[in-house]
Amino acid sequence: MSRHTRRMFLKRAASAGAATAFAVAGTRASGRVLGANDRVRIAVAGINGRGQTHMTGYAQLKGVEIAYLVDPDSRLFASRSKIVEDRAGNTPTCVQDVRRALDDKNLDAVSIVTPNHWHALIGVWACQAGKDVYVEKPCSHNIFEGRKLVEAARKYGRMVQHGTQRRSDPQWRKLVDDVRNGKYGKLLVSYGYASRSRASIGVKPPQEPPSGLDYDLWLGPAATRPFNRNLVHYNWHWMWDFGDGEIGNMGSHQIDVCRWALPAGATPKNVVSLGGRFGYKDEGQTPNTHLTMIDFGEVTLLLEIRGLIDDKHWKITNEFYTDEGAIRDGKFFPKGKTEGLPIASPPTPGVPEQGPRHMQNFIDCVRSRRREDLHAEILEGHRSALLTHLGNISYRLGEDVPFDRLAKPFNGDEIVHESFEDMKRHLAGAGLELANTTCRLGRSLQFDAEAEKFVDAADANQLLSRPYRGPFVVPERV
Repeated sequence: MSRHTRRMFLKRAASAGAATAFAVAGTRASGRVLGANDRVRIAVAGINGRGQTHMTGYAQLKGVEIAYLVDPDSRLFASRSKIVEDRAGNTPTCVQDVRRALDDKNLDAVSIVTPNHWHALIGVWACQAGKDVYVEKPCSHNIFEGRKLVEAARKYGRMVQHGTQRRSDPQWRKLVDDVRNGKYGKLLVSYGYASRSRASIGVKPPQEPPSGLDYDLWLGPAATRPFNRNLVHYNWHWMWDFGDGEIGNMGSHQIDVCRWALPAGATPKNVVSLGGRFGYKDEGQTPNTHLTMIDFGEVTLLLEIRGLIDDKHWKITNEFYTDEGAIRDGKFFPKGKTEGLPIASPPTPGVPEQGPRHMQNFIDCVRSRRREDLHAEILEGHRSALLTHLGNISYRLGEDVPFDRLAKPFNGDEIVHESFEDMKRHLAGAGLELANTTCRLGRSLQFDAEAEKFVDAADANQLLSRPYRGPFVVPERV
């Protein structure tokens, strides 16, 4: 384990286990059996940007009470409480530490909208405390965490929904079913785009955390580091200690649709990824331009991310290429034809619907206890989030190579090669002189999907997990 001996790891894990047991003492089996007229009492953990859509979403649902608002930044409490009061008619209890909410035996569920590095840990704690969980994408900061959250959901019999909302969109459900069932031919390439404008975040100087922010609690599992204003509340996305880059942000939705459309039982066998943080120098670490190819045997999954575009040229959608043609822009283009055939009720590209439909599915399953009715049950969420981590691990273990040495970096379909050429044209159009620019060419890694480990790649397997800062440790045994 990177920078930590096994003895240190076990010592921290034991410490975290004790802390977790203390946090949920008395509530481990406290999941209530809800009648049809009982209110579902929920805590929203993480109440800044996306957290506000959770508050307004649950406020629209009958029989749901937003009982707690949870965030290390208490400066948000007054304004966010007012949202709940105005929309739902009740005053929530506000706490900085989620463990205080989990100690409430009458709390039924937790909706997790924190930075990524907290997702799985809160999810595991909630399951141990007998609470159901809605967890935003990606459900984990690394592959190990996702598997532990699945194990916790199973062990404690919890409903755990992943925040990939397209799974509750009837139009996406219909199109994906048609692709999987071969209506348009045999799927060869499942292609996702998660391209939106991403400007420089600059470099912010270290400073004292603001009054009202429990910064140690915000850091949680991550290593201690000086506070700066790029961390709270959004730009943590672009730092490896806290986020997973755009592939783990908007890319989580698109890669989920890519995998959803694959034949049943398809598993990742190999990954290779390339890209870079182009166009500016800032303290962000994750790529703003990223191309990831994952080999599933008979099908290739490809995810494309571009950040050096303006707001008019966002591309957030999915395309499917089969042995009979291509599905894109709401049409099916048979091979050899330039005119597309319209698809009935095609899904809408762009940012997923932020309404309460996916949340309603979750609440319905909290009541029914029918795990099979969850549209994005945590095992499905984990399997999709795992793909984002594969892309990042390949990228992080890569080497910087001049663009002129990257004639054909991928072994695969011409669609893949054309994507790389198009990426170069995009970067040149954004003002980069490619002759003087390097690209991070990720390591080609073989993956054993059953064991959830890389084959003959010890350094890649070290990135399956992370060093945890006690007591905020995702435990080996949940």
